Amino acid sequence: MAKVAIDLRMVQGRLHGIARYALELARRLPVLAPDWSFVGLTGPRGIDADLGPLRPSIPLIRSMAGFLSPFEQPALLASLIGLRCDIFHATSFSLPALWPGRLVATLHDANHLALPENYGPGRVAYYRLIVGPRARFAAALITGSEFSREELARHLGLNPFRLQIIHPGVDERFRMPLESEVQGFRKRRSLPQRYFAAVGNSKPHKNLTLLAQLAPELPYPIALAAGRGIKEQLRFPASAIELPSISEDEMPLFYAGAGALLLPSKYEGFGFPALEAMACGCPVIAAGAGSLPELIGEAGLLLPPDDIRPWREAALRVIRDETLRRQLVEKGRERAQRYTWEECARQTLAVYARVL
Repeated sequence: MAKVAIDLRMVQGRLHGIARYALELARRLPVLAPDWSFVGLTGPRGIDADLGPLRPSIPLIRSMAGFLSPFEQPALLASLIGLRCDIFHATSFSLPALWPGRLVATLHDANHLALPENYGPGRVAYYRLIVGPRARFAAALITGSEFSREELARHLGLNPFRLQIIHPGVDERFRMPLESEVQGFRKRRSLPQRYFAAVGNSKPHKNLTLLAQLAPELPYPIALAAGRGIKEQLRFPASAIELPSISEDEMPLFYAGAGALLLPSKYEGFGFPALEAMACGCPVIAAGAGSLPELIGEAGLLLPPDDIRPWREAALRVIRDETLRRQLVEKGRERAQRYTWEECARQTLAVYARVL
């Protein structure tokens, strides 16, 4: 019986895309391969109990040191020796430099190297000293888009064909809800009948400053699901609405209630917000940069990330042209249906089999 250890050490606090990816694999792979043995490696404090259906049913083993902590590498080595696994799947960019066993590594993007000003010299050094050298000797490498494959190959000096593209999926919760559900969400959150949705954070490549400049020219406010203080920090106008504590369960309603998702990010390795919005029937207006054109295709409007005028025109078109809006909703939902966690898990299992 093959034994696979899945890295869950980054699952802490609010779920981000990489944590969701690791958890989706951890809950789906045992169903697809019941004759295999799977374990999850967590941080010293384990993982949150309130993950709902995302909480893995596989055994969870706690590492002695946290994700990217100073003692991560010796702790990771000790954990993997103790687990005696046939494969370790590093589901993020934290790779075991000292363990000589079969390593499958998912590298989601190269933004730490492409945008070093956002992360500092320590993270860049980690990529240069740990990620790059270890990736060259990994049994298999996975990434989520053609854009990320090219970026990782260029920045890490890898043969691009060493990286297999396996697209992440979209959670089943992201769907078109009932209008009564959307209305209830708007009421609970004191949101107007019409608004534009925006997600992200204050990092420059997320490019939310473009939306701060655009907001005064829009007929409806921008609702920000981007963390506390973003509105003031990036100087959004008073009309903008900050939603710093929106829950995972509310995100489908947030998307579905919006006139459109405005996603001006200049660098995305995949683009979960665009995929989630399309699945919820929310038109997507996004930057034609990074992996977003690859993900969205003709299902959304792709614009230059630095020119406000086409963003204003596109936003007005989507809310005023009902035919265009209906087309974007239909194309977006059809596009989103191509990306399933089930297929992601199946392709990942095939990688394990090939490695063994």
